[in-house]
Amino acid sequence: MVEERNVEEMLRAVSLRVTRPRVAVLGAVSAAPHADADTIIGAVRTELGSVSKQAVYDVLAALVEAGLVRRIEPSGSPARFETRVGDNHHHVVCRNCGNIADVDCAVGEAPCLHASNSHGFAIDEAEVIYWGTCPDCLPG
Repeated sequence: MVEERNVEEMLRAVSLRVTRPRVAVLGAVSAAPHADADTIIGAVRTELGSVSKQAVYDVLAALVEAGLVRRIEPSGSPARFETRVGDNHHHVVCRNCGNIADVDCAVGEAPCLHASNSHGFAIDEAEVIYWGTCPDCLPG
């Protein structure tokens, strides 16, 4: 987990005001990578007491917009959030329990994969999700 002082520095570095909800949300995302919004809301409420769902959603949106948090959306799963940003890593998702783990870049540097036809786009990122069964869900 990122220390509160570091969280405050991270917020200031992207010109976001340091507020208790922003510090709590960024800390919660850091402490529980790949958490969904409900998990983050629970952690923030444990730390701050009463805070609305909308306030947490607003903070998450601001943190994603500022590039401090990455939002991932595996098919069939609610959006998940993580503080590992800027390295274009990928994810592996368990089909049984939904557990998510990071997978380092397939090639080494962004965008990690090269499209067979870019259609004129300047591609700077590739998002890959591997699907399988985690060790806890494997039989025997």
